[in-house]
Amino acid sequence: MTDFPPGFLWGSATAAAQIEGAAFEDGKEASIWDAFARVPGAVLNGDTLDVADDHYHRMPEDVALMKRLGLHAYRFSTSWSRIKPGDREFNRKGLDFYSRLVDELLANGIVPWLTLYHWDLPQAVQELGGWASRDTAYRFRDYAEGVYAVLGDRVTRWTTFNEPFCSSWLGYAAGVHAPGVQDPRQAVAAVHHLHLGHGLATKRLRELGAEEVGITLNLTNALPRDPSDEADLDAARRIDGLNNRIFLDPLLRGEYPEDVRHDLAEYGIDDNVRDGDLELISQPLDFLGVNHYHDDQVSAHPLEHALETHLVQGSTRPVASPFPTAEFVTFPQREGLSLTAMEWEVNPVGLTTLLVRLGREYDTLPALYVTENGAAYDDVVSEDGAIHDVERTAYIRDHIDAVRAAIEQGADVRGYFVWSLLDNFEWAWGYGKRFGIVRVDYDTLERTPKDSALAYASIIADHDASTQASPVVSPIAG
Repeated sequence: MTDFPPGFLWGSATAAAQIEGAAFEDGKEASIWDAFARVPGAVLNGDTLDVADDHYHRMPEDVALMKRLGLHAYRFSTSWSRIKPGDREFNRKGLDFYSRLVDELLANGIVPWLTLYHWDLPQAVQELGGWASRDTAYRFRDYAEGVYAVLGDRVTRWTTFNEPFCSSWLGYAAGVHAPGVQDPRQAVAAVHHLHLGHGLATKRLRELGAEEVGITLNLTNALPRDPSDEADLDAARRIDGLNNRIFLDPLLRGEYPEDVRHDLAEYGIDDNVRDGDLELISQPLDFLGVNHYHDDQVSAHPLEHALETHLVQGSTRPVASPFPTAEFVTFPQREGLSLTAMEWEVNPVGLTTLLVRLGREYDTLPALYVTENGAAYDDVVSEDGAIHDVERTAYIRDHIDAVRAAIEQGADVRGYFVWSLLDNFEWAWGYGKRFGIVRVDYDTLERTPKDSALAYASIIADHDASTQASPVVSPIAG
């Protein structure tokens, strides 16, 4: 059986807005998520990002924990609102924080994997139009240049965007994510302007000497509920087009898919594209980050089923559709599959299928990294203080096996990042869902590695011992 190759990166991931706290300290100003969290009813229990995990003040402790787990790499994001508050001048205190983080990681033998944008647009930029405005793409390029000027001497892996699907469809069409807009034309414009921002920043980062530049997409397998039903087949096509191909094809083929352009014609998809845009967007990538949590079984007959929902995080609560096209519904569970606390089905084979499919369908596909994969469960602290998260431990093991299977089938996968290192602010769910392999007590902010963290540390240590890819780090003690 093929095992993971030498040099395979084992890591974990977080996002600035979800863990840092210090939401208005040291010059930081409001992001769209700081503002959205203060809209009544927008976030579960009225939770805010003000304290989160207090990583801003506890960063050295958290990096020490990463080292004890044996992580090779840490995928984190920088906060545009902290580094360039209000998108005005650069904030030295904000940049200094990330400089200290990078130094701390390198001192502990951990590769810093930097994401420039994980959804926390400065609120001031949103008030100028946000991602519905073409100008924001150029503002993003300038922000990226400033971050590189301070960190580019030590950071080698640069990700432009995390999950532009969420920033566009969920933020500007469904309105369930910040900035909470429900306007399909703005959402379609946001898709293109996020692409443009990626192209502009990639070009500038390469001019400045960045070693590797890529992007992270959240991708799915869209499956018709009834493969013999033409309407269900077409619904699955649309989900694939609007979730996957509208992002993959401009990046890897320099074009928007013809069927997607037809589907979105009334919302002005072609009106946003100017001469030279697609050439800029489709510059070669050094890597593609793949985030995957579940597949989507799709039906075009929502009134015939008990659900009144669509794709928004697999939830069964009624929500606005994230897409501006015809009604359809996704089912969170297929027969024989269990569900996570997010009501997402557990089907590791879907990850294998997705990774293999990418290599077969895109000739220009770069190296792949699974940059997010994980599960939320309702953790219980045992009397001994431990968290025996059996389901999450099994989820991680099974999905790592799924990555191994994809490699055996020819997929060029070079790393795996579990989501998430820490329990954190889970966007519209506030602190109501726990994805971390490390528990955070939100009263005391104490960190406690769960059984899943111990198991993951053991997997990494076994890999290091067998490949001698890096110094062996003993798994963290329970």
